[in-house]
Amino acid sequence: MRLPEDVYAAADARLASADARVAAAYPGERPGRQPVHTVYVPASQYRTRLVADWGKQAMRVFVEHEDLLGLDADGYERVRAKLLTEPIEDLRIDFEDGFGRVPDDVEDAAARAAGQTLATTGGTPFCGIRFKSFEAATRRRGIRTLDLFLGSLLDNGPLPPGFVVTLPKVTAVEQVSVAAEVLARLESAYELAEGTLRFEVQIETAQSIVDLDGTLAVARIVQAASGRCSGLHYGTYDYSAGLGIAAAYQSMEHPAADLAKGLMQVAAAGTGVRLSDGSTNKLPIGDALPSAWAEHQRLVRRSLERGFYQGWDLHPHQLPTRFAATYTFYRSGFAPAAERLTAYASKVAGGVLDEPATAQALAAYLLRGLDCGALDEGELPFGRPELEKYARRES
Repeated sequence: MRLPEDVYAAADARLASADARVAAAYPGERPGRQPVHTVYVPASQYRTRLVADWGKQAMRVFVEHEDLLGLDADGYERVRAKLLTEPIEDLRIDFEDGFGRVPDDVEDAAARAAGQTLATTGGTPFCGIRFKSFEAATRRRGIRTLDLFLGSLLDNGPLPPGFVVTLPKVTAVEQVSVAAEVLARLESAYELAEGTLRFEVQIETAQSIVDLDGTLAVARIVQAASGRCSGLHYGTYDYSAGLGIAAAYQSMEHPAADLAKGLMQVAAAGTGVRLSDGSTNKLPIGDALPSAWAEHQRLVRRSLERGFYQGWDLHPHQLPTRFAATYTFYRSGFAPAAERLTAYASKVAGGVLDEPATAQALAAYLLRGLDCGALDEGELPFGRPELEKYARRES
């Protein structure tokens, strides 16, 4: 060694502020479960038995047509159990496109009713509302709905676990900053702990990908949320239409969609902000069920392979294909992932030389499989605490 201590000290001093900035901006993957889907239902259709009714309808079509899904006996039983016990993981009560523009008194009443129903019903691990955008035409209506809904919800019980709200149609990064400020004011007004209220941002406009000055707006959106952004959700059809793509070609797998989602992925990496793919509007009903199921199952698998572990579902008949594709994804990769992580942990040389980052990804994959019901802890080579340790990149 020929360098004196002052070289080391100078490097530390020069990079101290950069170290702090990186640590704050990139805390790593957020611990805890991520839902495999978000189900959107118009607020006008939200009711006490909605989750149970969706489960029954999904179970009926699953039992009648399960032969179309290509499941083995184990997969069939897992999907069946899921539809019986937890057909919806994340429910979003929609006051935006699914609800439309109605007189203020009608939306006021719907907001209060939805808050009361959610408080007294529950039924899903994650839940929340999508309010109208913070563009000028709908901003005040969106804030009012959120305020009324939250007041009614908290008048009838505590804030549910996994509660998150959705900010749609961002056309300026400043809308995200203001949304974060509004949530902070709501926390104060309703005596909630600071940081309790979080929101997802829907990426469904060109301006939410690239700003007017050519900068990457989606990266700035994450930072503008002041730590309150829990996810970025791709909006298939609004985004495609905004780019001028003809309706017949609007799709989750259009090249324009892949470009947007790739930029979302880069912007969110390491920040703890999770990603969700969008939806398909081809509903599996009537004679269209076989082809729509085949497409939905393929698209869900495609998203999973590309690192989008969540998507949107809009109809009860999409639940069987959501869970069938998800369970097949984790079951098919379970054995090699467990073998590779075991080899890494025991430092045994094998056919693949894995780095710590890959071991982290392997552990995260197994944890996601556990969380959604595709895997059982008893069949894994590690318990949950050990998997969580590797997922945090601790060895």
